[in-house]
Parts: sequence; C-alpha cells; structure tokens
Amino acid sequence: MDLAKYLGVWCTLHDNSDNITAIYYLKGLLHVIVPSEYSEKLQNYYFRIQADFDNKPDSLFFNDGQRRIDFILVYEDESKKITHKRSDHKKQKRKRQVYESNLINNGLQLEATRSVLDEKLIFVKVHAPWEVLCTYAEVMHIKLPLQPNDLKTRDSAFNWFSKLFRVNENIIKPEQEFFTAPFQKEHLSNFYIQDKLTFFNPATRSRIVHFILSRVEYATKNNVKKFGINKLLDTGIYKAAFPLHDSSFRHMSTDPNCPSERYLLYREWAHPKNIFKLQPLDFIRKYYGEKIGIYFAWLGFYTNMLIVAAVVGAGCFLYGCLTKNNCTWSQEVCDPNIGGNIIMCPQCDKVCTYWNLTITCESSKKLCIFDSFGTLVFAVFMGIWVTLFLEFWKRRQAELEYEWDTVEYLEQEEQVRPEYEAQCTHVVMNEITQQEEHVPYTACGKCIRMTFCTSAVFFWILLIIASVIGIIVYRLSVFLVFSSTLSQHINGTEAIRKYLTPQTATSVTASFISFIVIMVLNIVYEKVAILITDFELPRTQTDYENSLTTKMFLFQFVNYYSSCFYIAFFKGKFVGHPGNPVYWLGKYRNEECDPGGCLLELTTQLAIIVGGKAIWNNIQEVLLPWVKNLIGRYCAAARSEKVVPRWEQDYHLQPIGKLGLFYEYLEMVIQFGFVTLFVASFPLAPLLALINNMLEIRLDAWKLTTQFRRMVPQKAQDIGAWQPIMQGIAILAVVTNAMIIAFTSDMIPRLVYYWAFSVPPYGSHSSHTMKGYINSTLSVFNISDFKNESKPFSPWFGNLTTCRYRDLRYPPGHQHQYEHNIYYWHVIAAKLAFIIVMEHVIYFVKFIISYVIPDVSQKTKSKVKREKYLTQKLLHENDLKVVKKTMGKIADKIIKGIDSTFQPKAE
Repeated sequence: MDLAKYLGVWCTLHDNSDNITAIYYLKGLLHVIVPSEYSEKLQNYYFRIQADFDNKPDSLFFNDGQRRIDFILVYEDESKKITHKRSDHKKQKRKRQVYESNLINNGLQLEATRSVLDEKLIFVKVHAPWEVLCTYAEVMHIKLPLQPNDLKTRDSAFNWFSKLFRVNENIIKPEQEFFTAPFQKEHLSNFYIQDKLTFFNPATRSRIVHFILSRVEYATKNNVKKFGINKLLDTGIYKAAFPLHDSSFRHMSTDPNCPSERYLLYREWAHPKNIFKLQPLDFIRKYYGEKIGIYFAWLGFYTNMLIVAAVVGAGCFLYGCLTKNNCTWSQEVCDPNIGGNIIMCPQCDKVCTYWNLTITCESSKKLCIFDSFGTLVFAVFMGIWVTLFLEFWKRRQAELEYEWDTVEYLEQEEQVRPEYEAQCTHVVMNEITQQEEHVPYTACGKCIRMTFCTSAVFFWILLIIASVIGIIVYRLSVFLVFSSTLSQHINGTEAIRKYLTPQTATSVTASFISFIVIMVLNIVYEKVAILITDFELPRTQTDYENSLTTKMFLFQFVNYYSSCFYIAFFKGKFVGHPGNPVYWLGKYRNEECDPGGCLLELTTQLAIIVGGKAIWNNIQEVLLPWVKNLIGRYCAAARSEKVVPRWEQDYHLQPIGKLGLFYEYLEMVIQFGFVTLFVASFPLAPLLALINNMLEIRLDAWKLTTQFRRMVPQKAQDIGAWQPIMQGIAILAVVTNAMIIAFTSDMIPRLVYYWAFSVPPYGSHSSHTMKGYINSTLSVFNISDFKNESKPFSPWFGNLTTCRYRDLRYPPGHQHQYEHNIYYWHVIAAKLAFIIVMEHVIYFVKFIISYVIPDVSQKTKSKVKREKYLTQKLLHENDLKVVKKTMGKIADKIIKGIDSTFQPKAE
C-alpha cells in the first residue's frame, strides 16, 4: 500500500524547512534526506498524520477508524494570519513543533485536520496506544478491575419507594461493580480484561493523556524547562485542549460503536422533566469523572436533607401566620387608644421629626410572623439538623469513596502539580526515606511565603471590612436625607408612610448598594486569591484547590455576611438616648433600627442578597454561555452548511474554566451559610433553598451537557476543604441563631415581661399577661432635655412635653434619670442565660449525634476489608504460585542433571 497516500505524513523543520532535499516513501518505509549540516537537528523533526475530514460528524476515531481520539488540541495556522509580527509566530510555531515532537516521543499518536468552517484553525487529534495507557496507568496508580464484586447486598426496606424516583434501568443500565487494585503491568493477567479497547474507559484514557500533556516539555530557557499544555494555552500557542463529548445531546450517535452517553445524560438527567428524579450518579461519574460526580452527589444529598428543614420551617412560618392576630403587643401598637397616643422621639438630629407609634402597625404585624415561639423551636431544630446533615454526608461520602475507588486516592494516585515540579531547584534530605529530593523552596523560604500569603489575605479582608464601613457611613448619612425629604406628619393619613419610612428607604437602598459592591468585589478577590495561591505554590492539585477554597471563602464570608452581622448584632444596640446620643466617627449619629425592629431589616437584607445572588449567578453561569453558543452557532450556520465534525462542534462550546466546579461549590456553601447562620430571622430560607437547589441541579447538569466542553475527568476523594468549612459554619450557626433570638428579636424581653414584670411587685396585673408590654418597654424623654445640636427643627404641638423611645431607662425626674432600669438588667441576665443554655443544649445533642453515627458504616467497612483481602489473594498468591511453578521446573532440571551425571556410561 502507498504509505504516502494512506498516511499523508507531514514533515516540518523548526527553521529553514526549505532545506529538506527529499522525502521518499518506499514500501511503507519513510526516509528523510537532509543536508549533513542539519544532521544535529534531526531531533527537531516531528511527524504526524495530516488528514482531511472524512465527513463522519459523529466519528470519535482517527481517519483509519481504529484509533480512538482521546484528546483534541486546537491552534491557529500562522501562515493564514494577517499580521506583521512574523517573528513571534515563528517562535510560537517552533515551541508547538517541539511540544508535539515530544508528545510523539512519549508514545502518543497525532493526526491533524483543518477546520471545516475556519481554514485558519487546525485540530490535532491525540491517541494513546495500549502500551502508553498501561505504562501511565501504573505510574498514576490508577485502580482497575480485578474481578466482579461477589458480595451480596441487601435491598433497603425503602427500595420500592426509591424506585419511583430512580432513572429507568432499561435506559441507563446499572454499572457492574468490581473489586479493583492499582494497575501493574507485570500482573496484567490478573486484571479483568475482556477487551483491550474497553478496558480503559474514555474518561480514564482522557485523564492519562492530560497527565502526559501537562508534563511534556516545549522549551528550555536559562536552564529552566518549560512544559505543560496549560502554559501553552495561556500564551496562545494553542487555543484550546479538551476531550471529546461522545455524541450530540440532541440525538444518539450514528456510530454504532458509540454508547451516546452524553445524549442519555441529557435525556435522563439534565432535562427539566427529571426535576423530581434521583440522579444517575454512577453514570455521571463514569462520563465526567469522580470530581464532578462527588459534587452532584453532595448537592443532591444536601437538597434531599433540605426537604425536612423546609417542611419544619414552613410549619413554623404558618404557625406565625395563624397566631399573628393573637399577638397582644402588635394589637397595642395598632390600637388608636394606645399606640395612637404614643408620640416617639426623632431618630436623628435636627431634620428628623416626631412620629406616631401607629405607623409601625404593619411592620409589627409582619414581625409577629417571624418573631414568634415557632422561630425559637426552628432555630433549635436547625442546630440539630445541620449536625445530622454533616454526619450522614460523611457516611454517604465513605460509601462513594469505596464504590468509586478513591479510598486511598490521596496516598497513591495524586501526582505533583507541573508548576510545582518546574520550581524544584533546591535539594533537601527527606527525613523518612533519608534520600535527597528536590523542592521549590527551603524551610526559611516556605515560612516567608506563608507569612506573605497570610498577611495578604488579612490585608484584603480588611479592605472588605472597609467597604462595609463605607456602606454603614452611607446608611448614616443618607438617613438624614430621607428623613428631611420623606414627609412624616403625625396626623398624616398618606398610605405610603406606612411602608416608605426613612429607615425602610435607607435599608433597601443600602442593601442594593451592598449587593452591587459584593458582586464587584467578588471579581477582584477571585483574581487576588488565585495570585496569592499561585505564589504559595501548593504541591498537588488537591492542596492547590483547598488553599484557594479557604482564601476565597474567607473573602466571600466577610463580603456576604458582614452586612448581615452588622444589622443583627450592632445596628441599634449602641445609640444612647435622645438627650445623649452616641456618635460614630465623631460625626454621624449611630443608626437606630427600623420602628418595626432590626429583625425585619435583617430579613430584608437576606432576601435582597440571596435573591439577587441567585439571579446574578444564573445569568452569569447559564444565560451568558447559552447566548455565546447561540451566537456562535448562528455565525457558523451563516458561514457554511457543511457537515461539521464532532471536535469542531465541541470547540465552539464554552470552556469550563480552570477552577471547574469551584464556583458551584462556593455558591452552595454561601447559601448553606445563609440557611443556617441567620435562619432564626427567616424560617422560609430552607424552603427557598430547596426550590433553588432542585433547579440548580438540573441547570448545572444542562450547562455541563449542552453548553460546555467536556471536562478532563479527575479523581476526587471528597469535597475537599468545603467539608471543614461547613463544619465551622455549623458550629457558628448555633451561636448566631442564639444571639439573634436574644439580641435582635424581642422574644426575651417579652418573656421577661410576661413572667416577671406583668405581675407584682413590678406590674399591676393580677395574672401573667402581655397587656401593657408596649408601654413598659418604651422609655420617656423630656423634650426640654434635647441638646441644641440634636434638637429637631419641626415644631412641637399640643400640650405634651415628653416623647417616647425604644429603651429600658428611668424617666425624667427619677434620681437615676435616663439610666438603665431594673427591667433592663433582668433582660440582659435572661439573654445571657438563654444563650448559654441554648448553646450547651444544642452542642450536647450535636456531640451525642456525632458519637452515635459513625463516619463509615459497617457495611462499607466490610466491603473495604473484603476488597483488600481479595487483592492480596489474587495478586500476591498468584505470584507465589508462579514462583513455586518456576522453582519446581528448576528443581526438575537440577534432578535431571544429577541423574544424568550419575548414570553409567554406555559401553
């Protein structure tokens, strides 16, 4: 066969390629004749197949139909570019040629094809032969099947119920379970190999090829090797590098050898009709790898656990709605004979006016819904729920670790990052092995790096706090503007004054501004966190992601939650009294809570941030990629109606990004924080989170299967640093919810009044009641005691000489006037006692739950032990049998030799 016609080999020299004298194809042998002066440059030649597209749009193979495409590299042909920087193009071309030459030296096979739609683009198809796969599977310690799993599993008692929500097993068949062991070429016969073509599945093949691509050299500068596909992508030498989807998501592949797993995933997982179905996790893991599989397993488990929290939260909310009409203190506020006769003091200097307590009637009714006994019950329940969630997730994660062969992943499989290897210039002695090894920095250098990184993190956190302080200054200053422009006449009847108070206008506008600042800072701090982590130079990819996760979460925690902490625990707590207000920064009078209380403001802040965040994330993560792909498909259709190959279709999809699912995790963990940290102010948070997550699972699935290129499958043992972060949030949530109930809501003052101050000796009622609570909790102030700098401009009318304000102080004329009264100290003591009791009770229950529920179930432990036993039996006992057999043959030969020696000679 004419090899030139069959292979179409393309030969290129780094420079002066015109000096090639001739290329001969003789009976399948390729001979390259070059001038002798270029003999030293033979290493710079590289050969790859240059083939035309065979008009098979769903093909996943080279043009020979035999070798599977394991990866695609895309670059722009320099000869087609119209630019004056030809020297730069030559450098790029030289680096690419060296890189591809080294890929071939490492055993990979390449085939290049020009784009159908854009002649400037070249697609390089990469194939890993069997020998390369076996070699690197051993290097990477990849676990592969030994024999089918023979352990009998019992069906759960709820198996019949879960079948209603599971994917149809006739469409997506359950994956067969195997006992596995790290691959070893010398034990090849012990592994379960029915077909060499399918022994390494596409995900494993892509992972092996990406491992090679990340470590192949392309240049040497100042005795420092430069290598890795990531750097080539960053410098623009390659435009993209990705594994292929196996089919279109709209229809099955026309290739009978293709399983069309992408189409099945879209149909049975990503489609909106499956919103109430369980996810096919094993199938997701098989197609996308363990890292994506563990994310969707965690998100699905979290969503399922939210069902219980949502039901209880909705029940508490309904309880508040049903009992709000029996709320005595709200009735007193709305009563024209009680609240209508109470004139409140201005809440700012000069421009603020006196106001009637009845304008808070609507907000007091809303507050009765959220600030009820049901909220207390729900806060205690959520403290226990979050512990159950984390403990049961540990068990589920342990099951997945065994089923997906990641139990010993960190110790055996994870490789050093190429960026780390490139900086290993220092030699140190390993204390364990007592051998020299290369590291990127000395112990002193490591301390300097860590100190710098820690300082940088704290510096940027302080900048976030500075932005929060800026928002607080805005609230303090703009409140004066709204107070002077929004009319608040005591005898007014405008309906708008019930809803648009200066405090409400300030709170809403500040919340929107805070949200905008949060979104802007997110963009900045993402880049900052990546720069700091790159400088820190973690050893492995898991270390890198965990370090980046910790930094990003610290930034996001301060960014998202600081305004909520301010409203919950600081706003309105240190305001003094009208005769002696407290000023912030020596200029701004400290902000008081909305007339309805700070709890409603906290709910408003949470609703705006959480709702705005969800909308923004969906626009950023779903709508933008969809619009970009839509424009790309429209432009491609306008240019040509030709048949487009699979690799070119995938190229026009959106890249997943370097951080992969990092932002998906971050979004959900931030939501987890809102659901747990401030749930006492909004019992409906778990219900809203449940609805959002049910949509989020399908949107993320739809995005991965339809809008993004296929990710490089990666191993992952667990959810990484997110686990301890959630455990920290769970501990903090108990404290924050206890403090919200104690200091932000009015539940404790109401209980103290009901049990102690409504009856003698402090009260005048004959039995415990809430009547008179409003009058008892509003202190009296003599308007003649106003200082000149805070005296309101608005004239006082009527015969009244006093106004009221929210505090527990002695009235004017008392020997301790304007000092805190006995009621205040009873309330403080009750609040502190409540926090201590609630925290200790919940922490004790959490400890009991953690102790009772083991991290790994007995069933999973048995499976792990059984697999280790069989691995040892299959691999080591087979070796022993081979040794015995070999030794037996040697013994037989020795015996035969001895017999022949002592046999008498023939006469």
